[in-house]
Amino acid sequence: MSFKGKVAVVSGSTSGIGLGIAGALAARGAALTINGFGDPAEIEKIRQGLADTYGVEVAYDGADLSKPDQVRALVAAAEARFGRVDILVNNAGIQFVAPIEDFPAERWDAVIAINLSAVFHATAAALPGMKARNFGRIINIASAHGLVASANKAAYVAAKHGVVGLTKVTALETARTGITANAICPGWVLTPLVQKQIDAIAARDGITEPEARHKLLAEKQPSLDFATPEQIGELAAYLASDAAAQVRGASISIDGAWTAQ
Repeated sequence: MSFKGKVAVVSGSTSGIGLGIAGALAARGAALTINGFGDPAEIEKIRQGLADTYGVEVAYDGADLSKPDQVRALVAAAEARFGRVDILVNNAGIQFVAPIEDFPAERWDAVIAINLSAVFHATAAALPGMKARNFGRIINIASAHGLVASANKAAYVAAKHGVVGLTKVTALETARTGITANAICPGWVLTPLVQKQIDAIAARDGITEPEARHKLLAEKQPSLDFATPEQIGELAAYLASDAAAQVRGASISIDGAWTAQ
């Protein structure tokens, strides 16, 4: 499985799942544009690390994915720099938790903008070039919450269900082309953000870090183990490969049997 000569754009890829996907694609020879917020020096370290480790060209674009024009410009800049975008991974996401009646309207708008609308704008920007070359892989990172719901997560659940639906529409519209569109639906993944939740549970309940992990997982994820960014990266690499040419419009769970219940 080689992506030499291919170009990938991965949003939200300066940490966590997105960085795991970027690494998996770079390991197979894809040139990359990474994107995300963070300390500029740390982002440069990540960018240079990917380039040095895998011997590929890696660009960074700080597009704010809450702004449609910047989402589309992210794709356009990658096309201008590399001449093409073959693999688009829409990964960036944010979360906010509150009951519906208490959910701040501005937080709803922000979650929908970044988790759903950005997927639409990036896809719309990438499709013309993919259609011209008759090749493309669109991989949308949805969630277990794209398939089932949890209380107090109205915006996130609505957005991720929307991502699953948009993925299906994209797959239907490109069904007779060399372009595929699929969604990955992770459950709990051990990222820095989730580790913060674990630490907060431990502090709040006066329990150990392993006990807090178990408590977090036991509520939803029957395997009682986390998926990893690297595992999701390998799944994304498969979906980007020729072997997955007829995997179209799928929503693939990697959730320790969360949605099997």
